[in-house]
Amino acid sequence: MSDIEQTDTQAAKLCAASPIRLGIVIFDDVEVLDFAGPFEVFSVADRHNQMRPFDVRLVSELGGRVVARNRFDVMAHESFSSCPPLDWILVPGGGGYRPDGTAYGTRVQKDNVTLLNWLRTRAQTAQQVLSVCSGALILANAGMLDGQQATTHRGAYAELRALGKDITVVEGTKMIDSGFVVTSGGISAGIDMSLGMVAKALGLRVAAETADYMEYDWTPSM
Repeated sequence: MSDIEQTDTQAAKLCAASPIRLGIVIFDDVEVLDFAGPFEVFSVADRHNQMRPFDVRLVSELGGRVVARNRFDVMAHESFSSCPPLDWILVPGGGGYRPDGTAYGTRVQKDNVTLLNWLRTRAQTAQQVLSVCSGALILANAGMLDGQQATTHRGAYAELRALGKDITVVEGTKMIDSGFVVTSGGISAGIDMSLGMVAKALGLRVAAETADYMEYDWTPSM
């Protein structure tokens, strides 16, 4: 076994003994792949070694049923009030504006004071905050992207630039790792980011095995 493989194995065993608790925030009109893609990645990571290094939970404001895009019903595991302490927080995207100008999805949630305050509070004790697609708009309005590089869905670049303070929007990339906060591009880019985070936590070998199990064509960007 190489030194890299040995380090990867040790990291995986450590996480399996004390799993990283990940909370994925969901809300009405959330994009399905934005949360389901990362959920799958983190849920099957290190399956080869029969380990579960991540404790993945879906979290919504009130708990219970959430109606995602295209009437996809999903049940949250936790509400904001019942959710235990989280190591990582992931905010997906989805939504926009209807022909009559009515906002939905992230365009509503970015102004949801309850969500913004919950994120700010939980981020104080979290190790990582992640976003997929237009979920970055929510982080921006929470002040979590101020003075940082970030990315989002290509259809939300202008909106992201208009939020927060001095956010440098990087276009045409799958993932921007600014340390504490990691943002990713549109929809399927959340899978790439999640695999990148698996590599960050458990090593490149485990991430590559996870991608192979999913039959996902992944090129590490880290």
